[in-house]
Amino acid sequence: MFPLLAIIGHVSADRSYRSELTVSNGMTWGDWGPVQMCPSGTYAAEVSLKVEGALLFGGDDTALNGITVFCVDQSKNPKQYSSITSTVGGWGDWGKVQRCRGYLTAFQLRVEPSQGSGDDTAANNIKFKCSGGEELERTSTSWGEWGEWSPTCMGTGICGIQTRVEASQGDGDDTALNDVRMFCCD
Repeated sequence: MFPLLAIIGHVSADRSYRSELTVSNGMTWGDWGPVQMCPSGTYAAEVSLKVEGALLFGGDDTALNGITVFCVDQSKNPKQYSSITSTVGGWGDWGKVQRCRGYLTAFQLRVEPSQGSGDDTAANNIKFKCSGGEELERTSTSWGEWGEWSPTCMGTGICGIQTRVEASQGDGDDTALNDVRMFCCD
């Protein structure tokens, strides 16, 4: 199955997006959180991940729990920042902010498939491509495989995010973040 690039003109808050970026390897546990959009005139240029590291002694691992993108208007001096986050799992810690020279334009997920009766983690890591040519990747857990890259934003860059997160399962197996959608604006 190939990544999807849906060209639609949806409006969230005061911002319309041009296209939706998805990948084909996201898992299906949990619910989609709210779409969060950067303020008008800003685009995602920085990112921080919430990750639970590998637990010792057979604990219930969740790996990637959340993604915050920082929206920047790079034409302003000083630059103007805001941050957006969709639903976030309850485990792990926020890592340092990673910065693009330009804007985030595409992403790739590292996902562990269902383990049957084992410990499921779903999404384990995410990489981003930047309009300046670099890639951003935080060291995370190494379970699962990298999927295909999403399509690349046509226009300036990513301006919105939506995450699929499984809520706490109590005594059951927790996965936290399962899938991501990104949105592109002109």
